[in-house]
Amino acid sequence: MSFRTKKSLGQHFLTDNNIIYKIQGALFADEDDRLIEIGPGTGALTKALVEKFNDVHVVEIDQRAIEVLRQEVEGITIHEQDVLEMDWKEVISNKKKNYVVGNLPYYITSPILFSLFEYRHLFEEAVLMMQKEVAERLVSDHSCKQYGILSVQTQLFSTPEILFDVSRNSFSPPPKVTSSVVRLRFDAPELRCSDQSIKKVVRTAFNQRRKKISNSLKSVLGDYRPEGFNFDDRAENWSPEIYAKLAEHLEQTDNLS
Repeated sequence: MSFRTKKSLGQHFLTDNNIIYKIQGALFADEDDRLIEIGPGTGALTKALVEKFNDVHVVEIDQRAIEVLRQEVEGITIHEQDVLEMDWKEVISNKKKNYVVGNLPYYITSPILFSLFEYRHLFEEAVLMMQKEVAERLVSDHSCKQYGILSVQTQLFSTPEILFDVSRNSFSPPPKVTSSVVRLRFDAPELRCSDQSIKKVVRTAFNQRRKKISNSLKSVLGDYRPEGFNFDDRAENWSPEIYAKLAEHLEQTDNLS
């Protein structure tokens, strides 16, 4: 079946079998665990997944791609919906370990990641392809140029690792950028503050990242300056652990505006 990709859906289908099987092999899942693939398209990776795993679910919004999947890939469960509107509790298995895999559309990579972080307690890990520039932000150390909101939240909510890069020539049509495959292990220690608090502190700090934290966090802190923090630093100078420590302190002392 001929298939024309939709630019509006950010479709760049993986065609390189070497990369497809590297992704399949990167998953730590057992054959009876549940695999949830985001954006399978016409099923190039899906076909490799069903060779190794017995419980494969896919999330796809493009009806044309869904028809191809129905015709060409047996033994999968298809969820016909927008991944950004997904209720992950309806897709996971309560009796098995759950894993996420996918070649993410570049234009919605960050929202997908934030959604997975929100429901991280449901998953063991995610193996995801994304723009290399975004992957580097996930693992960036503080005080680096790439370090930002996504870096802090990724490192507090998971253990990220870049596995390998993928050439633009491995896709049809080729994207304009290099991609990377990333593993996110959802094994990070439970935070001693709410997700809501850490998000508020981090996003407020980085919204004015060129200012000192004393100024960028003024809407959160007011005139309160707890001891043990250098508020003369800028947002990129604080490690994820410092942000978590501040959010925890503000919750405990009821000083989060």
